[in-house]
Amino acid sequence: MNYLLDTNILLIYTRNSEFSQEIENEYNLFNPLNNLAISVVTLGEIKAIAKKQGYGSSKMKILERLLSNLPVIDINIKEIIERYAEIDAYSQGKLQKTKFSARNMGKNDLWIAATSSFYELTLLTTDNDFRHLDKSYLKLEEIDIKKYR
Repeated sequence: MNYLLDTNILLIYTRNSEFSQEIENEYNLFNPLNNLAISVVTLGEIKAIAKKQGYGSSKMKILERLLSNLPVIDINIKEIIERYAEIDAYSQGKLQKTKFSARNMGKNDLWIAATSSFYELTLLTTDNDFRHLDKSYLKLEEIDIKKYR
């Protein structure tokens, strides 16, 4: 499977918990048959979270090991920028094809969605903020974290 991992997926794996093991058992994400990537936006988000939460050396080692295995996709690409603009307008209900209530998406989520959409990577997330884009702009796979608690 070709996945773009949302920031919350990286957070789960940096915790190196039973929860991350259960997800890995079910999804087998780090199987060499899967193609995984992250957006440069996700890289910025996870680095900011690590600084704000004061990750210690062991947690930083887990994060760096995780990041070393993931290609990072830049967003400074004309088509991604255009897709960002279209997804933002769509989410705001400004395009004729919307069939839902307008919603504000976080700017980082818009960049992640645009990257997933342009590269046709399945967006793997625990976040329901992308649901309205599923099938219209991207393929979404949502992990229900309640299932693991």
